[in-house]
Amino acid sequence: MHGKRQAIAFGIDLIDDGIDLIGFKGRKMQHRAEDLLIHLLDTGHFEHRGRDKVPTIRTIRAIRTIRASHTSRDMQRIAQLAHLSKALDVTSDLVLRRPISANFGSAIKSAILTALLTPSCHPDGGVSMDKLLDGRLADMASAIREGQIKSTDLVRAFLDRIEKVNPELNAVVFSMAEHALKMAARADTAIKNQEATGPLHGVPITIKDSLDTFDGITTWGTQGRQSFRPGRDATCVARLREAGAIILGKTNTPEFTLSFQTDNLVYGRTNNPFDPARTPGGSSGGAAAIIAAGASPLDIGTDTGGSIRLPAHFCGIKGLKPTTGRVPCTGNALPTTGLLAPLSQPGPMARHVDDLSLVLELISGPDFIDPHVVPAPLRAAGKVDVPALRVAFHSDNGIATPTPAISNTILTVVELLRDAGMAVTEARPSGIEMTGLIMSRVFGADNGEMVDALLEDSRTTTPSPPIQESLEHRGSGMEAREFAQVINIWHNYQSSMLGFFKDFDVLICPVNARTALPHTEREKIEAYTYTSAFNLTGWPGLVLRAGTDDDGMPIGVQIVAAPFREDHCLGLAKHLEAALGEFPLPRISATTPD
Repeated sequence: MHGKRQAIAFGIDLIDDGIDLIGFKGRKMQHRAEDLLIHLLDTGHFEHRGRDKVPTIRTIRAIRTIRASHTSRDMQRIAQLAHLSKALDVTSDLVLRRPISANFGSAIKSAILTALLTPSCHPDGGVSMDKLLDGRLADMASAIREGQIKSTDLVRAFLDRIEKVNPELNAVVFSMAEHALKMAARADTAIKNQEATGPLHGVPITIKDSLDTFDGITTWGTQGRQSFRPGRDATCVARLREAGAIILGKTNTPEFTLSFQTDNLVYGRTNNPFDPARTPGGSSGGAAAIIAAGASPLDIGTDTGGSIRLPAHFCGIKGLKPTTGRVPCTGNALPTTGLLAPLSQPGPMARHVDDLSLVLELISGPDFIDPHVVPAPLRAAGKVDVPALRVAFHSDNGIATPTPAISNTILTVVELLRDAGMAVTEARPSGIEMTGLIMSRVFGADNGEMVDALLEDSRTTTPSPPIQESLEHRGSGMEAREFAQVINIWHNYQSSMLGFFKDFDVLICPVNARTALPHTEREKIEAYTYTSAFNLTGWPGLVLRAGTDDDGMPIGVQIVAAPFREDHCLGLAKHLEAALGEFPLPRISATTPD
């Protein structure tokens, strides 16, 4: 996937007033890279001393001298510049304009050497394949549109990554590789004909196996559907295809999505890439595992009690559960009608907050099938005044006390926000302590009728152990009076919790009381009230990694906002993503050298 190493003659000289980078030569890059070089030179503290004529006027038009500060960001900019300089047809000196210490100069020199000796250029000019595969969806789509890379190359690269990590993970359980390559070839032809289809044109993704795909088997994790092809797409899948996305395969889910651990009788168990002896969570565990391992840039999960947010926490990725009524559930394993329907939402799972924002816009809005979806306005995360947000937090919901590592991670995030000048107050929504009781009564209200119907419709005669256990422990059913009381208590809970947003815009709290559990350990349902609370209210919730426990497992934090204010979740998450920086890769990773 990489281009050949270039033989480069270069010199790095520490001088009294800066550093000379001498003699970088190479071939021309695409115009986008030239524009980036201009931006780096214009904002990156360099003076250009040309010795030979530069063939591209655009390369030199905006170059000027700016004073430098001694920060790690400067070193990153110099490293980026070195990547670009070696690929441009330029022979010049670039001088950092400020007296510097020898230690700082040595650090910069090391950064430059690392950049120069990394074989990261794409053969066709300037695009680093690994960087692209680990980057944002918008950058992949842009590289395809501008001819810097072909969709077929990108699809093959991700298929190679899946092949590398999936044997240990069992995350992608149905491959659509052959069809994906055909669709990628069509996408490349469309680019030649200037007929790009949308913002994800030619970009490969995976899809959770609870969501119908017309051209791929969709099992819902149940034996009766192990060879079933729906003949239609789930609404969110159809919308991503319309945007140009290409599906690489389906990711594992527990039967009917009804478990916090990803295992079923069709495909078996999925493992956590940080520790294969642990669960990636559920029900979107396959999605989280393959994204964390770097072998898929995007998946669509579903969340009825935490099934996007919990795997994001267990696997160290980003995941967004939208507001109830934001995204149609049409084509998901669980029905769009009935008592439990308002608990569920499909949502994006990815490695970058920007990708969550992009995909939320693509999949939102009524499909005139799901009766709960409304045409609510979708505000732009980039327009959120993050420092002005009124932030609340709690590290314990009063039901299940988290591990010290999780509590400390919440406090670390709080201090980051306070250091940035934000007002952060410790508070819990009124009534949250009732979450466990209400969730259990709501799920038990139909006495297993929904599960019975799913098994019958799927022609499944042998349920998976979690489903079988739930059916064996169902009660005798509720009388009408008791059922009415459950609905009334649920609505009163929603009303009491909603008052929280009179005083606050967002809430920061744990995702779960534990990090990823060993496969053999039974979960305590109280630990999952940190997510199920916001299925009961219908509020949006976003998870991103913010720490690591003593066992090397990721720790996520949850950002919750008022109904239809996903922009507040996304805006604050974007701020924290930058402030927290990068975390160690999992043990099973497509980006880790063999």
